[in-house]
Amino acid sequence: MCGLLGLISPTEHDAGSAVNAVADALPCQRHRGPDESDTWHGGEVVFGFNRLSIIDLEHSHQPLHWGPPESPERYTVLFNGEIYNYLELRAELIEKFGATFATDGDTEVIVAAYHYLGSSMVGRLRGMFAFLVWDSERKVVFGARDPFGIKPLFYATGPGGVAFASEKKSLLALGSTLRMNDELDHRAFQHYLVLQYVPEPESLHRAVRRIESGTSFTVSPGGEVVTERYFHPTFTARQVSSDGEAKRLQDEIADVMRDSVAKHMRADVTVGAFLSGGIDSTAIAALAKEHNPNLITFTTGFERQGYSEVDVAAESAAAIGVKHVVRTVSAEEMMETLPLIVWYLDDPVADPALVPLWFIAREARQHVKVVLSGEGADELFGGYSIYREPLSLAGFERVPGAVRKAMGKVSTAIPEGVRGKDLLRRGALNLEERYYGNARIFRDDQLNSVMRGFDPGVSHQDVTAEAYRRSQGWDPVTRMQHVDLFTWLRGDILVKADKTTMANSLELRVPFLDPEVFRVASTVPQDQKITRETTKYALRQALHQIVPEHVINRRKLGFPVPIKHWLRDEMHDWARNIIQQSQTDHLLDRSGVLQLLEEHRSGVLDHSRRLWALLVFMIWHAIFVEGRITPQVPEPQYPVRL
Repeated sequence: MCGLLGLISPTEHDAGSAVNAVADALPCQRHRGPDESDTWHGGEVVFGFNRLSIIDLEHSHQPLHWGPPESPERYTVLFNGEIYNYLELRAELIEKFGATFATDGDTEVIVAAYHYLGSSMVGRLRGMFAFLVWDSERKVVFGARDPFGIKPLFYATGPGGVAFASEKKSLLALGSTLRMNDELDHRAFQHYLVLQYVPEPESLHRAVRRIESGTSFTVSPGGEVVTERYFHPTFTARQVSSDGEAKRLQDEIADVMRDSVAKHMRADVTVGAFLSGGIDSTAIAALAKEHNPNLITFTTGFERQGYSEVDVAAESAAAIGVKHVVRTVSAEEMMETLPLIVWYLDDPVADPALVPLWFIAREARQHVKVVLSGEGADELFGGYSIYREPLSLAGFERVPGAVRKAMGKVSTAIPEGVRGKDLLRRGALNLEERYYGNARIFRDDQLNSVMRGFDPGVSHQDVTAEAYRRSQGWDPVTRMQHVDLFTWLRGDILVKADKTTMANSLELRVPFLDPEVFRVASTVPQDQKITRETTKYALRQALHQIVPEHVINRRKLGFPVPIKHWLRDEMHDWARNIIQQSQTDHLLDRSGVLQLLEEHRSGVLDHSRRLWALLVFMIWHAIFVEGRITPQVPEPQYPVRL
């Protein structure tokens, strides 16, 4: 797990100034790779790299050069991630093409596969990745990002060229070299207030975009970035009409998960696992224990009733026989550390769970260098409670359209907080109108009270329209999953997983988000995912022999954070100070935000998630726009190699 930075200019660089600019920008992402750092210059291209060595520790240094025997240094590659089937792919390249390798790592396999298989090689990679390959003969950079968006890849353009990086901060540091526009993207800001994250390919800086998940690209010096989507997730439900067919499906799920975890355990360093207490992380830990009898698991929680999975996680750890480490987090620690975490994020993500995740990642790095985690299970197997909404709203579907619209108008007259208001409002909408992912922070009518320059022409459907178009004819639950793959998963879940762990130089691997696992999950029919009693039905049945009985049907918690209570008590004055000091009056109505805070404190309404989204943005603005807050970024204090 590493940090890459590549600069491609229209003309050949002045070697000194270009290399110096890249070298100066690299420390912004040193936490992603504290083991070693290097730069390379080749005409119009400068590559820089921060390495966190996981496989082939003594070799596979980057930037890495490779080529066929007739041109041994034709290619130069930067690679962030892990390829879990690199041994199998390496053997195939040797057998079919006589490929030669100087290292035992996976980086060479990527560039060799590109040479022999062309751009289609991305479909052969089983792993998480973002990479750049410079072909010095064709004068072109080819790159790609993994199918689900586990690893980030930003890019920025300007008259000075185009640059790619694992962290946006490094691109901002190259701003003068690129001569790029650093204005705030108001459209992306409005999307953030609705979704609690900035959706791909946007970022809050207009000149900085993101290569989307499942996308490859090419760019030549002086040319534009040309992208192509190579991964189109398709769900094709199988028929499960008998107990025997259901059992075969469950066995396939168990087998593919066992295989995925086995491949995700490949490393030359110590591997541990996050354990939240739910079925997903418990299954990963139990399967990992089969490969590492000395596995260590990690969990976090709060000293508040109902906001901690510490006890059940400890019970699960005892049941599967692993050493377990717990880290509790206080309100004071959250307030003190939040600016630093926002700096690591690059763009704001208003998910409170990322704060305890940062703390447990910091604790885990004292013991291991890699952790496995359960992200992706809910999107692939139907785990969110909101996926049961089509069942609860089925009655509305039988109501004539005009009547449903009338019901929606009636809901607007019902006061906020009254039970049934939101059910009536959502029941009056069709799926495309009402569902845009797990997070629903501000509705349009609520945004008007706090956002200056609110644009009614900007809609969540700008983000979800293509996913809905591609899923026409599928059942509603599967369409919701499909939308989440392009919104919630890559915008929130994977961003917070990557940023909080890499902030602590810890590699996080997600065995559920594996192409082979998706191949099986994509065939699960709706009634094997969602019932009136439970979610992830087929997965739960498949894991009966793997996880302890007490977690099979346990309600999902994740890492819940008690901000609802803290913003009324311990965090109230802190929040008020952030709002009063913020220099965002051109974007937000300060009085409207303060009114939300006081309404929340009095208990009139629960504004906790809306307030958190606003507070995180204000801190982000103070760091990246105002320059008023400068977090003290710590040097790595943990063992660099474990």
